[in-house]
Amino acid sequence: MTSSRRFLRPALRSAACVLALSALTLPAQESRLPDMGSSAARILSPAKQNEYGAMMLAQLRHYGYTLDDPLLNQWLQGVGQRLAAASDRPEQSFTFFLLKERQINAFATLGGYIGTNAGLILAAEREDEMAAVLSHEIAHVTQTHVLRAVERAQRDQIPILLGMLAAIMVVQQSNSASSGDATMAAVMGAQGLMIQRQIDYTRSNESEADRLGIRTLARSGYDPEAMAAFFERMQASSRANQGSEESRLPDYLRTHPVTTTRIAEAKTRAERLPASPHLHLPHAQSANPLLPGSIKLDIAQSTGASGDFAWARERLRVLSAASAREAIGEYQRMARAKPLDEAARYGLALAKIRANQATSAREDLAKLALTQPDNRWIQLALAEAEAHSGQTMASDQRFEQLRLRYPNDPAVAISAATVLLERGNDEAARRALAILRPLLGSSAHTPAFQRIFARANEMAGDWVRAGEAYAEAEYLGGNPERALLQLNTLLRRPDLDYYARARIDARIIAITPVVEELRRLGMTDKTLGH
Repeated sequence: MTSSRRFLRPALRSAACVLALSALTLPAQESRLPDMGSSAARILSPAKQNEYGAMMLAQLRHYGYTLDDPLLNQWLQGVGQRLAAASDRPEQSFTFFLLKERQINAFATLGGYIGTNAGLILAAEREDEMAAVLSHEIAHVTQTHVLRAVERAQRDQIPILLGMLAAIMVVQQSNSASSGDATMAAVMGAQGLMIQRQIDYTRSNESEADRLGIRTLARSGYDPEAMAAFFERMQASSRANQGSEESRLPDYLRTHPVTTTRIAEAKTRAERLPASPHLHLPHAQSANPLLPGSIKLDIAQSTGASGDFAWARERLRVLSAASAREAIGEYQRMARAKPLDEAARYGLALAKIRANQATSAREDLAKLALTQPDNRWIQLALAEAEAHSGQTMASDQRFEQLRLRYPNDPAVAISAATVLLERGNDEAARRALAILRPLLGSSAHTPAFQRIFARANEMAGDWVRAGEAYAEAEYLGGNPERALLQLNTLLRRPDLDYYARARIDARIIAITPVVEELRRLGMTDKTLGH
């Protein structure tokens, strides 16, 4: 491996993470409550904030940092939205997403976009601890910490960092022997421009986010003491690790310094919270006094964790591993330390499916299903294992039962459609389309859904719908220029009917301003011959 190739991944990781974190790392200021007269909202309107947040997520997808798994995304959104509804600004829109990185980190940025690294969830021992970090990040958004950082940066912070990503993309496409050096120059140049504007959260910001985050935890039915417990364990782990500075200090501790005093304060705040007997009622709308009475958010029908954390963590362990073989090796090391519990055995079976060991995985999952017959995580994996081990009829029956039990569930539908399309025939494609079409209104905002929908339409012979979906996948995946090119190409088809032309025209109108903004910031796709 050449030096430029060795540098590529850390350079891109640095670029993506700095882009994400710079929008939220704050200038030196001491303000315990948001300044309601701040001009930040005039610098970036709510619509503009959301545009930049979506742009950041698209770029992270473009460079392959996100983990867009329907089942995991569904679980994360459930936890995140439950917390957001219990926050001090329940009307604020939030988007929660996962990154593959094993470093312990989470961050919030413009528009309520909150990213969580796989490493943070793997480090948590229970869902309450992960929820504590999310509630802390939610507070950074609701208290306008993120927005006021942009005000202080005077508009240039985001363009500089988007430009850095553009520069990296250009030099990596050049195939030059010096591309590694050029990439480093792009990263270091942008970091140099930002260094005077960018510092970690101030102590008062962190204190405020802790205080409000703990209150949000309690309102939503989670353990308010989980925040202090997680921070305490991270601090102990970083002290025990005698490796390099990079491995010793998790990224999260760099931007959210944890001290003994801060941990003690978090414990005290949790202990002083008044008892909340209403959290144990069947419906907990009254848990958030800031919600208007007309808004009914059934956010805590059962208190505490969702019950899915252990399964989600093991699925995340497999999907964030460098390869299925490495994931299997990780479970083998875990098994040498102590017997694997049911969730870990599920994870191992999942890794086997991805390592083309479907028969062994099916046998393992069938044993788990005997004791966990209603577990959706196990049942979905078992249906996939049956399909990949030649038991087509059993797989179809299991998917049908899951679809009846969870109608229009994105994870079930996408998994069933994927298995069908692997058969490569027209009938399977039509069945996949019948499963996917009902999700177009609710689940069409991810590249994963659009790609499989495109493939199903292509196999079924609907080239126009396939082209629209492929373009949408490009757009959501951080390639809006390619999406625009594909849509304009579709418009030249002679077989377009009125409705298809109207749909395509509408998407061109919506995507064009995004492309223009990226070009203004110096981000163009050089492969398209600009």
